Amino acid sequence: MVLLDQAAKLDAADPLNRYRDRFVPNEDLVAYLDGNSLGRPLKATVDRLRSFVEEQWGGRLIRGWDERWLDTPARLGDHLGRVVLGAAGGQTVIGDSTTVLLYKLIRAAVAARPGRTEVVCDRDNFPTDRYILQGVAAECGLRIKWLDVDPAGGVTVDQVHKAVGSDTALVLFSHVAYRSGWLAEAAEITELAHAAGALVLWDLCHSAGVVPVELDEWGADLAVGCTYKFLNGGPGAPAFAYVRAELQDSLQQPIWGWIGARNPFEMGERYEPATGIRRFLSGTPPILGLQPVIDMVELIEEAGPAAVRAKSVQLTEHAITVADELLTPHGVRVGSPRDSDRRGSHVTLAHPDFHTIVRHLWDRDVIPDFRNPDTLRIGLSPLSTSFTETTRGLIAIDEALRVVGGAH
Repeated sequence: MVLLDQAAKLDAADPLNRYRDRFVPNEDLVAYLDGNSLGRPLKATVDRLRSFVEEQWGGRLIRGWDERWLDTPARLGDHLGRVVLGAAGGQTVIGDSTTVLLYKLIRAAVAARPGRTEVVCDRDNFPTDRYILQGVAAECGLRIKWLDVDPAGGVTVDQVHKAVGSDTALVLFSHVAYRSGWLAEAAEITELAHAAGALVLWDLCHSAGVVPVELDEWGADLAVGCTYKFLNGGPGAPAFAYVRAELQDSLQQPIWGWIGARNPFEMGERYEPATGIRRFLSGTPPILGLQPVIDMVELIEEAGPAAVRAKSVQLTEHAITVADELLTPHGVRVGSPRDSDRRGSHVTLAHPDFHTIVRHLWDRDVIPDFRNPDTLRIGLSPLSTSFTETTRGLIAIDEALRVVGGAH
């Protein structure tokens, strides 16, 4: 088939293609197109986890906390910040879930803007972001200003300019929209919010590891992101939080736990927060869950973030080209920006029969991600996904739609 021949040529010319051998193989897999939900594991992680259990956990036991574990959330946070987030040291920490970290930072941000009664978010933001924001608004007596966005796009600079004002305490947006893949103009939006005196919190779940992030350069205040998507940390891997250095000692996060205390092992009667980024931790860090993230950050650093982004753009361009040729005749609509400057690392396709064929695809080891009511997200992780794999997956969608169309 011509499309597969073209894909093979793209793979042959791809300087990152060799990194696919670094991931745990799955001989039955035809196409994994859901890296934006759960990244594939690295071979190095298999070895790291075995070594950790046998040598550190089994060998050092409780001594591991004093020897190396206690500072892992901040040490790995610094590495992640430098390689992936455009963040200088001392501003990023890893621990808790995305949900918990969102609550901590939203609650701290609105408390830091007393007298302001409004928070701004878009209606198409990820459910957790919206739900946590609703909970904090109810808890603190705040009003949410909801922005309506194009389902195939996302929040624009013009919308934010019209929405923020003297009552705005915080704006919360996703850098890459989870549904459409829209890539927000983060620096410009941050500047607008600051001009109104508001703080800005960026959700980086769908951008960290595949899209350039420059938190320090943007002047961002706060950010949260997960590590199980393009950072390949595994199911339920802990999330990260970024807090700009100048804000750290003035923000008070609401979940006071012993690890975030000034001296955790003093076991003092009253809570005294640590200085710096560690004050945003709460409970005992999930050290075992942090191990896979170490490997993926190292791999991104080795491959080069710019090269990863370049392949992400190529993969999504290729997916759109193939979808236009194979799937548009079925009535499939591309629900992502066609401008690569405004697109993350997944392509959303829409068709009313997708809810019918997704189980058919999964049963045949073609794995896209379905989102109600009628969309498939083609999530393309540049270091583990080839052009041939992407093409095979889209061909399988074409074949499944032909079967459904024949049944009609």
